Amino acid sequence: MNIHQIYTNCLAQGAYYISHNGEAAIIDPLRETTPYLDLLRKNKDTLKYIFETHFHADFVSGHLDLAKETGATIVFGPNAHTDYASYIAHDNEEFKIGDLTIRALHTPGHTLESTTYLLTDAQQKPLCIFTGDTLFIGDVGRPDLAIKSNLTQEDLAGMLYESLRSKIMPLPDDVIVYPAHGAGSACGKNMSKETSDTLGHQKKTNYALQNISKQEFITELTTGILPAPQYFAKNASLNKSGYQNYDAVLKKGSVALTVKEFESIREKRNAILLDVRTSADFARGHIPGALFIGLDGQFAPWVGTLITDLNSPILLITPEGREEETVMRLARVGYDNCLGYLSGGVKSWELANKPVETVMSISPENFIDKLTITKNILDVRKPGEFETSHLKVATNAPLDFISDWVNTLDRSNPYLVHCAGGYRSMVAISIMLANGFKNLTDVQGGFGAISKLEKASPEIVSEVVSA
Repeated sequence: MNIHQIYTNCLAQGAYYISHNGEAAIIDPLRETTPYLDLLRKNKDTLKYIFETHFHADFVSGHLDLAKETGATIVFGPNAHTDYASYIAHDNEEFKIGDLTIRALHTPGHTLESTTYLLTDAQQKPLCIFTGDTLFIGDVGRPDLAIKSNLTQEDLAGMLYESLRSKIMPLPDDVIVYPAHGAGSACGKNMSKETSDTLGHQKKTNYALQNISKQEFITELTTGILPAPQYFAKNASLNKSGYQNYDAVLKKGSVALTVKEFESIREKRNAILLDVRTSADFARGHIPGALFIGLDGQFAPWVGTLITDLNSPILLITPEGREEETVMRLARVGYDNCLGYLSGGVKSWELANKPVETVMSISPENFIDKLTITKNILDVRKPGEFETSHLKVATNAPLDFISDWVNTLDRSNPYLVHCAGGYRSMVAISIMLANGFKNLTDVQGGFGAISKLEKASPEIVSEVVSA
């Protein structure tokens, strides 16, 4: 028996490979099929089933291409309807993988079709559950993502309460919980960094599995949920209706372009210039008008939050050797219209005597020294981060909602911008520059560096009220 978790940190996502006696199943695969095909070849397994726990909102699943390449059956739980060939399981229906059994437990609440898959051995002993977004380590899935449903988030939260108590909590304590996501995903509020746990430990530590009333559960689950990123509904729709072949998307996007070709496509297609290098590289020199979203941060979620049209034509400025990786990671969240990358990057742009912009920066020490005479400080962290601890003179302008506030500011003013560590502030600065702001300064190291300075302590406050 082989149970293999394939965890992708940038999406905080877990896919699963299960095999026995030459037969295999894959649960919640990502868009690119190569890792799964490599496992099948390595283990000399035949893929029998591709199980989907629900219509994922935060990434485009690889179920369609994987099914075409292997002949495996795509399986969803009850209430699912697809525009392609799939098998819709009944509640408690069982599927065989060698001598193992996978049982579909319908657990609606995160979405109406959400299904947990229980794996049992040849003697029917429960081994583990693949919970999708129904149960995380330390949390449960948000109840506000159902596609085209007339149910409220309170209705779905109530369903989730019942699902947990009728289908999952009665299982033995030694059953292993394998969720679809961990910390960093926007599919829940307070997920653990751990990617698996025993159900018994979760019964003791997960607030959602405690002895609380249904109304208490609903209130807890629906309080403090930030709006879902705009791409969530679009990804869920792609997972339901279908999408372009991944290999074709990769080929189209991995084209090296000369400066002349790059400029021509930008002008003719009104393409977004997406610079995915480090924030330091972007600050040292970038193409005017480029949007910075670095590959080494939470790349895909920020692309999905800030680029509102999945079909937007995109041109890339990447670190050398990471061109295909960038196209792949865009495709994971449904951005399939990448048209190529600038060969030689910014260096080739400079050699062609094209204009380059830089971003001013200031050390946290100098920033604090000038704090009494400094105005217009923007803290682009999330509201919860800001409330926990922030500079008294700072204004919270969350990057998540930059489209709501960027046009309310006076472009003639200078602004100092910081986040927690320097990634999000540079993203915000790139957007502000593209919107006509001129005098912008990034605070090196962000609030993390500022808060470590002893002389900054009197300038920092908290809005969190102790219980």
